Amino acid sequence: MISLRGKNALVTGGSRGIGAATALLLADAGANVGIGYRSREAEAAEVVREIASRGVKAFAHAADLASAEATQGLFDRARRELGGLDIFIGNAGIWPAEATPVAEMSDERWLETMRQNVDSIFYGSRLAARMLGSGGRIVLVSSTAGQRGEAFHADYGASKGAIISFVKSFAIELAPRDITVNSVAPGWVDTDMSAPAFGGEEKERIRRTIPIGRIATAMDIAGPIVFLCSEQARHITGEVLNVNGGAVLCG
Repeated sequence: MISLRGKNALVTGGSRGIGAATALLLADAGANVGIGYRSREAEAAEVVREIASRGVKAFAHAADLASAEATQGLFDRARRELGGLDIFIGNAGIWPAEATPVAEMSDERWLETMRQNVDSIFYGSRLAARMLGSGGRIVLVSSTAGQRGEAFHADYGASKGAIISFVKSFAIELAPRDITVNSVAPGWVDTDMSAPAFGGEEKERIRRTIPIGRIATAMDIAGPIVFLCSEQARHITGEVLNVNGGAVLCG
């Protein structure tokens, strides 16, 4: 039932994981899709090939989105390649895998997490606000950690909490222009980024903490994102859609 035929979408962090799955599902719904990526050129090229095989326009653009100038380059490319934008998915970000208490956290780690997870979202969202017209959709990927925190990863939890607060403010600003702004908050997802946490028996231990009894796939997260981009979700804005198998309910 979801059709995005003729819509133009941009997905950051689109070379793997949630971003790649979202890009492909948007293409399945008929959207033209550009992806931003930081360094995984071969993976990005494969995602573009798969998008194009759906019969829609596709491109990949390398950029460090923690830079305003690089983000501008990505959006300029979207204008050239697609002719404009209707959908922006802010998904790029990092999860520093090393468990580090706040008392021992370096300035460098804190600042890099904020650059990659908060600054990149701000720069992309600012340009999306300038580029999208009536009926536009913005979905920013946050995390369960942004709602209940994550000990020894306080930088990550704080960055994702900032996105949730940003969504609520941004949604009110854009509502008069009929542009919706929402967040999807995943819990544990079986992706490359999470792999360092799944060593030994940890993956099974984590699975047991999720009420629904499984760790999400990237496509489990992509589906709700694409829903929020659809006409069926036109009256939803400023919301945080939890996609974590009930884990956020367990403290």
